[in-house]
Amino acid sequence: MCIPPTLAGVLIALILPVYPPRRNEAERAGKLTRAFRQSPNSDYARAAQLSVLRAVSVNERLLRVYQPYTAFLVVPIFALANAGVVITGQTVSDALRSPITWGVILGLVLGKLVGITAATAAFSRLRPGSLQPGLTLSQVSGGAALAGIGFTISLFIVDLALESPDAANDARIGVLVAAVLATGWGWVLFRLADRRHPPEGVTGHVLLRPVDPDRDHLRGPVDAPLTLVEYGDFECPFCSKATGSIREVHAHFGDELRYVFRHLPLDEAHPHARFAAEAAEAAAVQGRFWDMHDHLFVNSDALTEDEIYEHAEQLGLDTERFAEDMRLGRYRHRVEDDDLDAASSDVHGTPTFYIGATDSDLTLHTGPFDAATLIRKLEEARAR
Repeated sequence: MCIPPTLAGVLIALILPVYPPRRNEAERAGKLTRAFRQSPNSDYARAAQLSVLRAVSVNERLLRVYQPYTAFLVVPIFALANAGVVITGQTVSDALRSPITWGVILGLVLGKLVGITAATAAFSRLRPGSLQPGLTLSQVSGGAALAGIGFTISLFIVDLALESPDAANDARIGVLVAAVLATGWGWVLFRLADRRHPPEGVTGHVLLRPVDPDRDHLRGPVDAPLTLVEYGDFECPFCSKATGSIREVHAHFGDELRYVFRHLPLDEAHPHARFAAEAAEAAAVQGRFWDMHDHLFVNSDALTEDEIYEHAEQLGLDTERFAEDMRLGRYRHRVEDDDLDAASSDVHGTPTFYIGATDSDLTLHTGPFDAATLIRKLEEARAR
């Protein structure tokens, strides 16, 4: 029995597992990678490599491997072969003198550009704010120009629209020329759009919610010229190590730095982190957030419910009020708000830092979070 290639491809696609990257797999990959960095050997290297691969679905891995070949080789050959495009010096010369060729080129290159851009502009006027944040009409025009790359569908439609073989071949050549022109025209429009409206950063690269002194937990002067924001987890061992770095950074800058802590409990990896975050908020109501913050990180391996209550007693908090606040979950929403902020910024790991001189330029820090690196990045932010 012969199975058509198209059907075989569909069947293969149906049996491939598809799922978003799992946080617990990403956490495990991170741990194994750090283990390899600390103790480089073949076993850790293999384990880290496999854990990174498992964090991404088989479908995405295969897409990454085959996409260059399918997009730039298989699909073009398939389309050209099945559309019956005849390209010789004579056919190209005839096509360039044919009104059909130029009609197709104008329709795809100019028609798509004008139609899509004008329709989007009209709709955005009827419904202000309908364009996504950061999206401009200049960028829409670039996408509209690229829409002129009709290729596969356009080539097949030619057979339905034209009966004359010569006219059909002229139209097919017009489609191919339009694809080249639309690509170049789209590139030019996107470059011009970037010059007129420089990108402000993608989600996660800039801090979406500005620092609010009335809401956020700040260490340092409110009007300090430098800001360091951390999304942290009280049970995260790397966050515990980062607290030492932050103390050194504070000692270096003094009153020139304000440090902001926001909650990002990683529930799957750290089952006690959310309760600890709520405990810090309950302590904040009694004016002891930073005392609890420091104490929890020092005791990050002792964060069970009973141990949390012991920490509150050791800090001299009003334990009855503290216990009632925790029992009723009065500050659960406060932790969840920070958690949602992190999710909207596509932040899924701890510690995550944002660094800048003003609220408008707080950008994501990537790389090591030792004191020397953070100090250097803050100095660079001040110099900008």
